[in-house]
Amino acid sequence: MVDVRTDLIQRLIRAGTGSDEEIAVLLDDVGLPRFVQALTEEIVFRCPEPANTMPIDVALEVTYGKESHTSVLRVAQGAAVTVVEEESATVWSKIGISAADLLRRLFGPADSRRTGDFHNSFVPAPEDRAQLQAMYFKLDTLMRAAAQATHTVMSGCSARCGELGNLSIRYGSDKWASFHWYTPHYERHFAPYRDRPVRVLEIGIGGYEDDLGGPSLKMWKRYFHRGLIFGLDLYDKSALNETRLTALTGDQGDPGALVAMAEEHGPFDIIIDDGSHMNDHVHTSFRALFPYVRTGGLYVVEDLQTAYFSDFGGSSGGVAEPHTSIGLLKALLDDVHFQEHATEDGAEPNLTQSTVTGLHVYHNIAFVEKGVNGEDTLPAWMHADAWEALGAK
Repeated sequence: MVDVRTDLIQRLIRAGTGSDEEIAVLLDDVGLPRFVQALTEEIVFRCPEPANTMPIDVALEVTYGKESHTSVLRVAQGAAVTVVEEESATVWSKIGISAADLLRRLFGPADSRRTGDFHNSFVPAPEDRAQLQAMYFKLDTLMRAAAQATHTVMSGCSARCGELGNLSIRYGSDKWASFHWYTPHYERHFAPYRDRPVRVLEIGIGGYEDDLGGPSLKMWKRYFHRGLIFGLDLYDKSALNETRLTALTGDQGDPGALVAMAEEHGPFDIIIDDGSHMNDHVHTSFRALFPYVRTGGLYVVEDLQTAYFSDFGGSSGGVAEPHTSIGLLKALLDDVHFQEHATEDGAEPNLTQSTVTGLHVYHNIAFVEKGVNGEDTLPAWMHADAWEALGAK
């Protein structure tokens, strides 16, 4: 069952590419305050690390017709951007934008032009002459801090984000550096999905006893600005749950549990196996979950090195056997070419033969493409042995 919060965010994501009329219908249904609250939560998540050393309160005034609703964001270096009560704030910068324009900034196409859709003003509000005089001597510092804070908030109002390597460092994911250099491969293969309302599942959330983990989930949430991100872990990490990010509990070695999870939360556009890296678990997860990858989607397997580690159930001697993760990929390569196999006439292809359309393998990471593997092979009568049987030279 989809909860109310998830239902609202999915409606916002869909409306981000809709017409003014479609956005108006949504606004009339949910109300401007609830609409702005949901978008403000997204902005706070997307804001980069503040640079202003002087704390600044920035007011975001969102309008819909004659109605307006204001959220105040407190921005300061060394602290997360937070929402504060307007009554307790001292606002030095004000951003005004329509509800439709703000929605499109957050959940519209990342390459859309976003100029001329907002106004900004510096809002000094001295209460008396003494305060005005005191402010004068720090006006340059104040204005610089206000400009930096406004930039932070406006960056949070953008679909665009830095390259995945930077996002990996920002959120603490190990997909860039620390012996893994995966993000350029991810950017190459994930780029076509960035503007889509994708559903992404990552097996393995990470963390330790005193650390919930989840840095890669947050990286994917920022990268896929219209996406819903799910993480699966053996341990309960539900404390990570927030808008567009859901931590699920389950064992990747249990095919029944995997299918039940996928039935409830799938199908998925992208599945990433960064779980236990036990070779039998890689096979189990793939067989259970690949049917729940949408046509046109991707299944990713990380850390293929364990195919050669005996303590992960891998092979020794430098040749990966069929039961390993790389053995799985070798079998899929055969499946891509099933039309060339010598089989009985009328034999039906299995799921992977009929739907795996491509394999991209790099050092320790592989991308499996799902689609319709329908290209035919040479007709039997064109084979050399057929010509020989007919006496052709």
